[in-house]
Amino acid sequence: MAGKTANVSVQTRSQLGSRANKRLRDQGLIPGVIYGHKLAVLPITLPKKETVNYLSKGAHVFTLALDGKPETVLVKEVQYDHLGMEVIHVDFSRVDLNERVTVTVPLELRGTPKGAADGGVLQQVLADLEIECVVTDIPEVIKFSVADLALNSVVHVKDIPLPAGAKAVKDGDQIVATVKAIVEAAPADAPEGSAEPEMIGKKKEDEAAEGAAAAPAKK
Repeated sequence: MAGKTANVSVQTRSQLGSRANKRLRDQGLIPGVIYGHKLAVLPITLPKKETVNYLSKGAHVFTLALDGKPETVLVKEVQYDHLGMEVIHVDFSRVDLNERVTVTVPLELRGTPKGAADGGVLQQVLADLEIECVVTDIPEVIKFSVADLALNSVVHVKDIPLPAGAKAVKDGDQIVATVKAIVEAAPADAPEGSAEPEMIGKKKEDEAAEGAAAAPAKK
């Protein structure tokens, strides 16, 4: 099922810069911009709680209402703070509802591989897929069942079923996941006849003792 369009009311902003953006965030707002379609870049503010809620659910397409006029846009970039926790800025690109776009969609592997019974462990190499599709057909998540995967199975991008009309952007032979037994490396055996580790200071003490024993006694 394609992801639902997020409807959010926004306002234009005239004050730019890091200090102005911090003041907005302190007020529960998120700064952002709208660009594309050969129109001027438009700085905006969005309600933080509502916007973050949509983003957390995988929304890619937003209908932004500005002065009562709706505009369909695509999320192009979401910026987070240095901890990767708080959304601090969102870039949107103007799009047409019939336009084909390239987006990154989370990939969810479901089930337990039958190879697990033979000691296999599922390892997911790709956490998401980059696909091209019509704006209105962007899925929130792509799900793939791994229940039939036997031991030593390998899943490639080309093996993942995509929504009708969508195609993968990545190389079809790129590995998505594997089911393999984890073999622990055995500790290396010490070579036969290996010398006992020399203790620091031991050699000099022994040499000094030997030299004293060999020296003639003074009368």
